[in-house]
Amino acid sequence: MDSLYSNGIWFAEVLQRAPCLEDFWLWVTFLGDPKCVFIIYFPIAYFLDQKVGVKVLWLGLISEWLNLVSKWFLFGERPFWWVFESGYSSNREVSLHQFPASCETGPGSPSGHCMITGAALWPVVTTLSAWLFQHSKSQMIKAVPFTVYLLLLLAVGLSRIFILAHFPHQVLGGILVGITLGWLLESRVPMERELSFYLQASLSLLLGTVVTYWTLIALGVDLNWSINLATKWCANLQWVRIDTRPFASLTRDVAAALGLGLALHSSYYAQLKREKFSRSQRVWCAGLATLVLKVLSDAVQPGNVALWYGLTFVKYATFPWVVVALLPRLVHVVGSKKALSHQE
Repeated sequence: MDSLYSNGIWFAEVLQRAPCLEDFWLWVTFLGDPKCVFIIYFPIAYFLDQKVGVKVLWLGLISEWLNLVSKWFLFGERPFWWVFESGYSSNREVSLHQFPASCETGPGSPSGHCMITGAALWPVVTTLSAWLFQHSKSQMIKAVPFTVYLLLLLAVGLSRIFILAHFPHQVLGGILVGITLGWLLESRVPMERELSFYLQASLSLLLGTVVTYWTLIALGVDLNWSINLATKWCANLQWVRIDTRPFASLTRDVAAALGLGLALHSSYYAQLKREKFSRSQRVWCAGLATLVLKVLSDAVQPGNVALWYGLTFVKYATFPWVVVALLPRLVHVVGSKKALSHQE
């Protein structure tokens, strides 16, 4: 294993020899952020095709939960902080302290950015590929979405290495697991189910994580070791953000699962099921949704930990309702009023 880590450090050094690409890699790593599944990819996919959007959200939250639990069981896998703790950084040129995004507090393997993004975007890729083949009958055209998808995951993986968040083998593992999860679970994603199903799913994610956490703690496993390393070696403690901690991702997943159920059983959604939206209306909905969710995601970041988790839960429980019910309702009402005014 030591050769994997030493070669990983060397590879990171090679990537960092092109500092002019720093802004590009930071932008790519943002595209791979699991939060983007909830605030960007889910709304865009939903207004491309509602079933695809629901699949994106489900695969995103399930793969994020699996990533969290798997990192706890792979507690022997080192994050890049271990480089400094172990002395591997001696006579090395890696520049960890200049990248706030690298001050993440979870263990290193598998890469969550690669795994979660890979799983969540799989339904989008398969849908686009099937649509292109239906219209072109060309295998080469059909392969275009998969090519772009793989290039995106590769770019996200390289960006994670560049900012020293992961070693190369952790990135590769995340890509492979993400693709596998997408392939295995896409056809098994539940669509519209009774509200109790979503409540049970949300509680299962929460209780499953809590039981796993305390069981490992009782067995003597230090699950906070990566947080301690991040706190020790990060140049600016403000970069060690709450939203990179393991239970932050759990909060997103539990809230989104419950929120999706509430949205699908809302009165707005029941009314909208009978309506058909034009292409321009879907574009407006997608654009407004991504804007609104990004603003809500970035707004109000309290310093109090309990308040932060509570507010995060409320926000991510609300996001599906904003996408599925609220914004489509507003766009439909505005569109109906315009149609009436034109008739008059």
